[in-house]
Amino acid sequence: MTVPQVPSKLVFRIPATAVLGALLFAVTATPFAWAAPGLFVIYLVPIAAIAWVLRVRTVADRERLVARTLFGRHVVPWSELRAFRVSERSWVRAVAEDGKELPLPNVRTRHLPALSLISGGRLDDPTEAPAEDAAAEDTAPEPEHATVPATPAEPEPAETASAKPAE
Repeated sequence: MTVPQVPSKLVFRIPATAVLGALLFAVTATPFAWAAPGLFVIYLVPIAAIAWVLRVRTVADRERLVARTLFGRHVVPWSELRAFRVSERSWVRAVAEDGKELPLPNVRTRHLPALSLISGGRLDDPTEAPAEDAAAEDTAPEPEHATVPATPAEPEPAETASAKPAE
């Protein structure tokens, strides 16, 4: 059995090919942008989209978690994080020791095992079943209607096992 290799850094971001969609929007908006004076501001939409795709990300390494937004950056060491919180839409937030929540751009619930692994065990994987629940399931009492013997039955001696024909 092979032990999984722990990466030194994880980056969660939108694929760079999304820039192509913004460029396509810019090309198709060209006739509209030059139709009247002042409509060229429509080009701000693809520029903002490109900046968003290239800037917004979450980077996790062994020491800290960095969440970059369009206009800011939040750096939090793993030691200052208490847990992850998952919203109804599967967005993940990091909960700091003081109770503040830090949104983690582009991180989803499927990424939580990787974040738990790179944190070095400082934060538990919430998708993993707790150990005490698994142990409780193993020792659960059997239903009363089960007819499983507690000890295996011993075979009867040979002379009593075979029936003698009645004469």
